[in-house]
Amino acid sequence: MNSDHLSKRLQTVVRFIPIGSRIADIGSDHAYLPCHAVKKGIATFAIAGEVAEGPYRSALKQVQIEGLTKNISVRKGDGLEVVEPGEVDCVTIAGMGGTLIADILERGKEKLSDVKRLILQPNIGAISIRKWFLENGWMLISEEILEEDEKIYEVLVAEKGDPYTSYEENLESGLLLGPLLQTKQNESFRKKWTIEKAKWERILHQLEQAAGKPEILQKKEDLLNKISLVEEALK
Repeated sequence: MNSDHLSKRLQTVVRFIPIGSRIADIGSDHAYLPCHAVKKGIATFAIAGEVAEGPYRSALKQVQIEGLTKNISVRKGDGLEVVEPGEVDCVTIAGMGGTLIADILERGKEKLSDVKRLILQPNIGAISIRKWFLENGWMLISEEILEEDEKIYEVLVAEKGDPYTSYEENLESGLLLGPLLQTKQNESFRKKWTIEKAKWERILHQLEQAAGKPEILQKKEDLLNKISLVEEALK
């Protein structure tokens, strides 16, 4: 992968960046995404943020090689602390766990006042992001699920608005599975949740052999509930 040939998951993220955006790519790694977006004329300005020294240096080198130092600012810092209020109107975060992405958004909420769109690609735990959207007034406008290199990824796109608009049916099911993904149910969706359901059933079987402590009983109840939600969605 390079800035001219992004991975399938990053191509999906870029597809949702509005033309003419000023973006902040948090956890930018080699800065391939912002370099691609600027070179393609999708973004007019980009911040590539990295918290670790190694990836920060890699991003800095890549931007210099591409000759994009006037359009892309590479900054070292934790999450959204690399962004000044009003500096960007679109934030992308890709390749992290959903809990970490939600934590980055929570800690940097004051930097999002002028941001119009969030494009987030969690590797796992998308439910944490959907819950954060509900609690902070961000409405899901699109969701994608795709498979690449035998891994399944979700991409969540949100703008400010009534967060409950996307959840016309069961809220609990929507948070777990994705309210918009449920309506599409492509091959990747069905594969992901068939695998997850089988994993939960194996864990449940193991718990059946354990002593009936309160925490074990609660775990079993949670698993049964999730299995039921998936079965209902897939039938």
